[in-house]
Amino acid sequence: MEWYRDYETGKTLARPEFERLQKDIFSGKVKTIVGWKLDRLSRRLRDGVNLLADWCERGLKIVVITQQIELNGPVGRMIAAVMLGLAEIELEFRRERQAAGIEVAKKKGAFKGRQKGTTKGKLERAKEMLAKDWKPAEIAQALGVSRRTVFRYVSCG
Repeated sequence: MEWYRDYETGKTLARPEFERLQKDIFSGKVKTIVGWKLDRLSRRLRDGVNLLADWCERGLKIVVITQQIELNGPVGRMIAAVMLGLAEIELEFRRERQAAGIEVAKKKGAFKGRQKGTTKGKLERAKEMLAKDWKPAEIAQALGVSRRTVFRYVSCG
């Protein structure tokens, strides 16, 4: 059994672990995919449906744990399409709510935007900590950043 854990958003398919999974699917190494939640695969309806169609044509068995569905067969694919559509709608609603909240904050004079600063010092410090075998969660806590940011620091070279 092989694990593929992505820490990137489902808004894009350009994710390192997802690309590794795709490579293993194409090489025939993967026959069954067990996912946590369907919207972790993709938050874009078109990408998700195309992926699932491709995987089903390749004969992969696809199971989604939290939603308790198996996506092989016409009914499973139809349910997946509906769920992927809902994930995309939720993404758009979230953007609209965020924009509305920012607009209200601007009118109140409370919106300052993203804080400016440098990440150079933290980047170098994260690399030093990683070299000393610190775990990403420990580095994130020590530097006051998210784990995702730590993974970005590490991938910067």
